[in-house]
Amino acid sequence: MGEEQCEAIAAVNWILSIKLGSDPIVFGGVGGFSLQATVNPSIKERFNANLLMKIPLAWLQLTREKIRLLIALAGISFADILMFMQLGFQDALFQSSVVLHERFKGEIFLVSPQSTALIAMDQFSQRRLYQALAVEGVRSVHPVYLDFVIWKNPVSAEPRGIMVLGLNPADDILDIAGLQENIDRVKLEDVVLFDELSRPEFGPVGELFREGEEVTTEAGGRQLKVGGLFSLGASFGADGNIFTSDVNFLRLFAGREKGLLDVGVIRLEPDANLELILEKLKQTIPNDVKILSKQEFIDFEKNYWKNSTAIGFIFTLGTGMGFIVGTVIVYQILYTDVSDHLPEYATLKAMGYTDVYLLIVVLQEAIILAFVGYLPGFAIANVLYLLTANATSLPLAMSVEKAVTVLILTIIMCFSSGAIAVRKLSAADPADIF
Repeated sequence: MGEEQCEAIAAVNWILSIKLGSDPIVFGGVGGFSLQATVNPSIKERFNANLLMKIPLAWLQLTREKIRLLIALAGISFADILMFMQLGFQDALFQSSVVLHERFKGEIFLVSPQSTALIAMDQFSQRRLYQALAVEGVRSVHPVYLDFVIWKNPVSAEPRGIMVLGLNPADDILDIAGLQENIDRVKLEDVVLFDELSRPEFGPVGELFREGEEVTTEAGGRQLKVGGLFSLGASFGADGNIFTSDVNFLRLFAGREKGLLDVGVIRLEPDANLELILEKLKQTIPNDVKILSKQEFIDFEKNYWKNSTAIGFIFTLGTGMGFIVGTVIVYQILYTDVSDHLPEYATLKAMGYTDVYLLIVVLQEAIILAFVGYLPGFAIANVLYLLTANATSLPLAMSVEKAVTVLILTIIMCFSSGAIAVRKLSAADPADIF
């Protein structure tokens, strides 16, 4: 018996020792070694049965080289973390950009056709808003003023742009924590409410106010006093927010022409038909204003950040890069594993197992790597979300949608790598090895 025959017997024994224990093998034949003809026919049937009853061959192959397995899992986890962070930042961008939109209690909104987002609003005549009162089903209309002003840190005097929101104090159209409790204070001249969830660069306004100190600063050339706090949160467009009355707003922006507003909010009667009133408003009001439902108003903002800036593309590209990195890592692991076990795969071929069976074994390895590697990536991403949210004040949190999306991408990533690596099995020819 030559060296090749010894290797064949060793390969068979390796397989059987994993899956079948110490079953006897009968070798026969004259004038040469014929593995296909000499294997006990019952072995193959018991081998198939044991695939369902015992630990999968794919798992045993993966755990045979534990260091290699750990490296593979670390690589998959890293790729998952990268995808989680990119998707998380993208969702935080979209979510933070519409925090104010979602807090409005109105059902219909008017904006100028030249407006692109809250950070770039154009004004329109308030007459268009009051024309909506003539439509049956409209309960009330409310003008909203938005703009940015340079705010000086009350401690360091460092200047920074902050968003100013101006409303009639009698209009209860915003569902923001702390706003209604303090709204009467903005009736006083040059008094504002400060968003305590603004970035810390605007100064320790919340801490100073809660300690009972009088907080005053300069903004837009006027001396402002903080009369209370509310909680809205920073966004990619605005690092901080202040709220005041419409009268104080026009004092702060003295160059603004009276009668021009940025957003018109329309509230409907409880039993009103939204679609019908939208259609009537579009027929009644000239097309120099854009008429939107609340969902359209939210989508209007999201579409700006997604399509009119490079931010959406950048985060999508980052997610794709994480996917590619993970694919390459898994491919290298599976390709090396297949190469190392090529004689064993050739032996299975000689025993009558098809390429499809061997493909399933390799793809099982890929799926195992996907699920096991996903778990630490998911756990670490949750921690990073929490740390990032605390550091940036952005609404960064894990969601079912993100968790499922990354899991599916991980499975596709590993499955694709396995499908590519399995091409090496075409070299597992028993005639060449034995």
